[in-house]
Amino acid sequence: MDARRAQFDPAACSIAATLGVIGDKWSMLVMREAFYGLRRHDEILEVLGCARNILADRLTKLVAHGLLQRVPYREPGQRERFEYRLTQQGIELFPVLIALMQWGDRWQRDGDAPSVRIEHRDCHALVRAELRCAHGHGPLTARDTAPLLGAAPHKRRTRRSGATARRTARR
Repeated sequence: MDARRAQFDPAACSIAATLGVIGDKWSMLVMREAFYGLRRHDEILEVLGCARNILADRLTKLVAHGLLQRVPYREPGQRERFEYRLTQQGIELFPVLIALMQWGDRWQRDGDAPSVRIEHRDCHALVRAELRCAHGHGPLTARDTAPLLGAAPHKRRTRRSGATARRTARR
């Protein structure tokens, strides 16, 4: 293993932490629908076609992690209900969804045209995610970058044997 890589603590990985919040299919699709403007449980359910309990679980999780907020509303003559609106934290996930869509359009579409295009409202040019450094150089790929230790503390965990990890997990 590269000596630099040995210094990184996988437990402190922001990617792993992010995947713990939005790393499943339904969470990402709920966020997609929020970006497309859907706010109400039944509207999202109709588009996604998942089970009610799955959608309820994902909405609860996304609210608990601060990506969506529950806002009450009441239709005339109806009981109070809630809609789900993007928070600033949720809005900042948008480039990630665009990057996933770009990758899927390129590698998963089998030559078919994309089903959705995202354009800039002002000039109508297509929007794309692009990696750039703080000095504006880009577009960058993984080959143009290098991981460096950040300011967070880094501790290497020792690997437990499978039997020890299983005993610990059962406690």
